[in-house]
Amino acid sequence: MGIGNYIKEIGRGKDGARSLTREQATDLFAQVLDGSVTDLEIGAFCLAMRIKSETEQELAGFLDAIDSRLCKVPTEDRPAVALPSYNGARKLPVLTPLLALLLARHGLCVVLHGMPTESTRVGAQEVLLALGIPAQTAIVPIASGTLQFVPTDLLCPGLARLLDVRRVVGLRNPAHSLVKLMNPCNGPTVLVSSYTHPEYAASMSATFSLLGSNALLLRGTEGEPVADPRRMPAMDAFINGRMSRVQEQQDGTLAKVPGLPAPDAQSTAAWIKAVLADQEPIPAPIARQVAHIVQLSNQIKTST
Repeated sequence: MGIGNYIKEIGRGKDGARSLTREQATDLFAQVLDGSVTDLEIGAFCLAMRIKSETEQELAGFLDAIDSRLCKVPTEDRPAVALPSYNGARKLPVLTPLLALLLARHGLCVVLHGMPTESTRVGAQEVLLALGIPAQTAIVPIASGTLQFVPTDLLCPGLARLLDVRRVVGLRNPAHSLVKLMNPCNGPTVLVSSYTHPEYAASMSATFSLLGSNALLLRGTEGEPVADPRRMPAMDAFINGRMSRVQEQQDGTLAKVPGLPAPDAQSTAAWIKAVLADQEPIPAPIARQVAHIVQLSNQIKTST
């Protein structure tokens, strides 16, 4: 075994690298996830893909390998919402927990999954703990109107190991895109995903279309899948892979949102409690995002 033959194809530099087929990508990533390759090979793979970037066929193949190894959250055929949270807060509070709790209040099954990938940021898991919501310690069915935070290593230990490579090399690798594209549930799911740069929006859209996904894609807040409270972002919906623009971008950005908390976990949690108690208003971009996700979920439920 080994992935040296694939590294020869993808590691020829930006202009000389060749793309893998979906089947080749599946085989390569399966070996990476199963831990059957050396650390040197994993490092070479990560750096080669960083330089070359992933095609939608390669992303689809990587996702095929993940899907067959995921310990999926049972939703008992209820439409679910998946929120990947891997970036956390740096300058703004991480409001992914607020988005998740608002969706659960609408009766949806909400699976928020993630793990720390940078030690200098405040993660959604810290905010959830401050809200009294601990991480799951096992994969269990999720009920309507509830939220689960599922650590990545419960879903797929091999994927968590690959995400940790960033702590060593200091660069993102395909795993950071894949966690925003994968479905952690065993039934119909709205994948809420975000991008930070336009080139990622193009590759993620192409992958959702190729896989026939149900998803909402937007430019998130510091890499999190929640709308920036200071400005309405554009949002694209995917139903069985067919894309439509459901929200246009608002021009301009507010310098400050009145009442928005400091980015530490305790301040963010206290503010979220106030919003849920109707003591603080829901930021308009997040309220609109919730409405679009609920509508998508209803469309999926109708079609199934």
